[in-house]
Amino acid sequence: MFIPREHLENLKKMVEPNKVVSIFGSRRVGKTTLIKEYLRNVREKVLFVTGDDIDVQKSLSSQSAVKLKNFLGDARFLVIDEAQMIPNIGINLKLIVDSIEGTKIITAGSSSFDLNKKIGEPLTGRKKTLTLFPLAQIELGKIEQGSETAANLESRLVYGSYPQVVIAEGNDKKREILNEIISSFLIKDILELENIRNSKKVRQLLELLAWQAGSEVSVTELGNKLDLSKNTVEKYLDLLEQVFVILNIRGFSRNLRKEVTKTSKYYFYDNGIRNGLLNSFNTLGLRDDIGRIWENYIIAERLKKQEYKRIFSNNYFWRTYDRKEIDWIEEREGKLFGYEIKWSNKKKAVAPRDWIEAYNNAEFNVINKENYLDFIC
Repeated sequence: MFIPREHLENLKKMVEPNKVVSIFGSRRVGKTTLIKEYLRNVREKVLFVTGDDIDVQKSLSSQSAVKLKNFLGDARFLVIDEAQMIPNIGINLKLIVDSIEGTKIITAGSSSFDLNKKIGEPLTGRKKTLTLFPLAQIELGKIEQGSETAANLESRLVYGSYPQVVIAEGNDKKREILNEIISSFLIKDILELENIRNSKKVRQLLELLAWQAGSEVSVTELGNKLDLSKNTVEKYLDLLEQVFVILNIRGFSRNLRKEVTKTSKYYFYDNGIRNGLLNSFNTLGLRDDIGRIWENYIIAERLKKQEYKRIFSNNYFWRTYDRKEIDWIEEREGKLFGYEIKWSNKKKAVAPRDWIEAYNNAEFNVINKENYLDFIC
């Protein structure tokens, strides 16, 4: 079952001769499926390989233009899945692009840290990037009616939107898939990045972040709870971002001394991963964290829309030391947009006076169950 992906059209526009398109995203979000769907209409000869293959690693790390030409043969379209596994991949892709005229290349990787580091500098000016996330409502809306979207909202909040999870029948199966993704793929990717061996500490850190999703986080406090140094916690947090598990949002400040800027909020790219880490799959009526998972869902979906619709924005939260706050700030097109995210629409939210006085040209809106689709689709 192929659910139409927004990046399919973007991929079609980006692929060019003598250029590399790199697709980032965590495992199981559908990178390979997206590429294969794109290739269905490609008439050129395609060489599709994976960086997990030892022979492929040897061939594509040779740094020999002759050996690389021999590897491609008469193919002029190269696709490399899990490209971050190949040593010196950036230099070798540069050799291919520079020495084999007309070659088109797509790479895919589950670690933006590893793959960007390896191809970034050698391919300056020769590469374009796309980030693929778990299924977005903007994509799911293409295959469901409005009433189905409303009916499926609880499942999206509790079980998330990984493709396998969305199409799985029954909540037991959804939980099984999420547990497999967490233990067999996400944790594994993190441990492989820099030979980190303490999987227990990484798991505990993720659980602490899951409890605090959407709240300001103290790295020092996390270190004390985990018996880890501040530097080690910061390293783990950075790696978790690079494999698309969590997102770090900083505080916004421009005018006021009392604005908080040095702390971070962390969100999960997928609610199912957050809930799976806590083994928390209760229905909405039995949850005491509905506000937290609603905010996490809306922000993750908004990020997907920004990526897929190419909306270029700097994202923040806003808070003052006397606890006036706005959940989500976007700085784009020379203007500020503030959004308060509310599960309940019974109580009307208004912009804090300090925000209005400091940024009188900024917009302010409340996102709730009545209007959220306009914000994320």
